[in-house]
Amino acid sequence: MFNYLSWQEHHPQLVGPARRGAGQLVQTLFFVGVRPGAGSERLQEQLRLENQQHHDLIQSNFVDSYRNLTIKTMMMLEWMSAHCSTTARFAVKVDSDIFLHIPNLVDLLLRPDTSTSGYMTGLVWWHSPVLRNPGNKFYMPKEVIAEPAYPPYPLGMTYILSLDLPGKILKVSRQIKPIFIEDAYLGMCLKRLHMSPTGPPRDDMFLVDARHPLSPCALSRVIATTTTSMPQMMSYWRRSQQPETHC
Repeated sequence: MFNYLSWQEHHPQLVGPARRGAGQLVQTLFFVGVRPGAGSERLQEQLRLENQQHHDLIQSNFVDSYRNLTIKTMMMLEWMSAHCSTTARFAVKVDSDIFLHIPNLVDLLLRPDTSTSGYMTGLVWWHSPVLRNPGNKFYMPKEVIAEPAYPPYPLGMTYILSLDLPGKILKVSRQIKPIFIEDAYLGMCLKRLHMSPTGPPRDDMFLVDARHPLSPCALSRVIATTTTSMPQMMSYWRRSQQPETHC
C-alpha cells in the first residue's frame, strides 16, 4: 500500500507560460482505492510499478467503486489537508473522462477576483432536486434527506477549491450523515459551514454535455469538459498547445 506519500516525494511539472506571463507549478496526482476479487494482486502490482515510475499515485484501503465515491472524496480531502495547505493555494478534482485545459485554469486562478480562501467553483447546480423515485440511480429516501432539494454544489465532474477548505469540510463532515452522491454531500458540508460555491465567470468554462468536437472558439474558453474517448481527450490536449484562437 502506498497511501499518504509525502508531497516532496512527487515531481511537480512546470506548466506555462500562462497567458498572463507567469508559469505555475501544477502537481498531478491520481487517487485510487483497491479492487477485491480475481486479478486484484496483479492489478496491485501494476499500480506499484506505475507509482515507482511516475510517483503520482495516492492509494487508500477502500473498495474503489461508484457507491464509494464519497469515501474517495473524503480521503482526497484528508490527504490535501495533511500535505497541501502550506505548499499550494488551490486543488482541482477532475474525473477520469475530463479534459482539463490547464492554461485556462491558471488564468482563472490568477484573476484578482478569485479568492484564495473559502472558494469552491465548477459547474454549480443551485437547486438540484432530491430524487424520490426508487428506480432512479440517484434515489434518496426521505428518512435520509428530508429536504426537497440539495444545497448548492459544483458538479463532481470538476471542481476547484481553495486549500483552506479540506480541513474545514472534514471537521463538519463528522456531523453530517454521508450519502453516496459525493458532490451533493460536499454541498451539504458547505451549507453546514455557512458557505456556498461560487459560480464561474462564464457558463462555457465547465461543460458536462458538450457538443463534440469542440470548436476553436469553445476550446479557447473551456476549463473542463467531459469527453467520450481517450483519443478525443488527447486531440483537445494537442489543440490546446497550439496558438490560441479567440472568439
